[in-house]
Amino acid sequence: MVAEKLEIPFQTIDLSKEYKERIVDYMFREYEMGRTPNPDVLCHREIKFDVFMKIALSLGADYVATGHYCRKGEVVKDGKTFYQLLSGRDNNKDQSYFLCQLTQEQLSKTLFPIGELQKSEVRRIATEQGLITADKKDSQGLCFIGKVRLPEFLQQKLQPKEGVIVEIDQEKEIFREDHPNFTSKMEELNHLAKKFQYNINDGKIVGKHQGAHYFTKGQRKGLAVGGTPEPLFVIETDVDSNVIYTGQGKDHPGLYRKALFILPQEVHWVRPDLAIPPYEEMKVKARIRYRQPLQDATLYPTENGLYIVFEEAQASITEGQFVAWYIDDELIGSGVIS
Repeated sequence: MVAEKLEIPFQTIDLSKEYKERIVDYMFREYEMGRTPNPDVLCHREIKFDVFMKIALSLGADYVATGHYCRKGEVVKDGKTFYQLLSGRDNNKDQSYFLCQLTQEQLSKTLFPIGELQKSEVRRIATEQGLITADKKDSQGLCFIGKVRLPEFLQQKLQPKEGVIVEIDQEKEIFREDHPNFTSKMEELNHLAKKFQYNINDGKIVGKHQGAHYFTKGQRKGLAVGGTPEPLFVIETDVDSNVIYTGQGKDHPGLYRKALFILPQEVHWVRPDLAIPPYEEMKVKARIRYRQPLQDATLYPTENGLYIVFEEAQASITEGQFVAWYIDDELIGSGVIS
């Protein structure tokens, strides 16, 4: 109806086959391995800015314009143009995080016409133009699919499997702050990025669940365990032994870590010219989830992968999720948390 009003041609392309192969199957695989994927980031990389963009360009388009709240800039270095992915002017709606896996080639063919505007201004313009979508609700939920109840969605492929919920006391020895004398920077980085390891005898069984692969770190809802002074949060899932480890309260030490690690093949520089060689450091701002305020952090690349050490310990650093790093308002790189 918008296209009709604007008198521009409207064409649909069915990419459901590619979506199933590249996004849905990936989600099932990741959850099965006990990781928490981010289908929205992948959907942008694999569908909107890959399959769809190639079709649009083959139909004679010069660019693909999208409604993302982010901006594009250009920097010329030694006669070569590099494209910048900049956060949107509307801080409350900035969507640069979702585009953290884009390449220079993809950015070169993309336009972000509303990146300089506030959401309220976009709605006002749409109203003035008499567009039927002016008051349409913000889209939420999974890319192209919308709101879904995750356990029900996952049960299409991943069978329920009863297991136990274990509560770990925050006074446990494992959480005692130890500051060993490190013999090298590598040793320190490994120590900071290391996950807590639990076994079933470290705590008490407080309930049952229908499959560890349905849960993710930091999750509070869906545990169905009552009677604790503070709410229980998932602090770890073990899909091999089908056990969920939980702790009371959002300040439980099992939720927090100072550092994370990314495998070499999962490190992606949106600005390849800014990539630093192994054993150099780079101060950045980083986020481990959409809408999280940017956090002060330092990048430490090594031959074996990239470490990111945060100034403040971060809650629920989760394997499979994406971390994105920025300098000022420019997103320069990202990676899958290992």
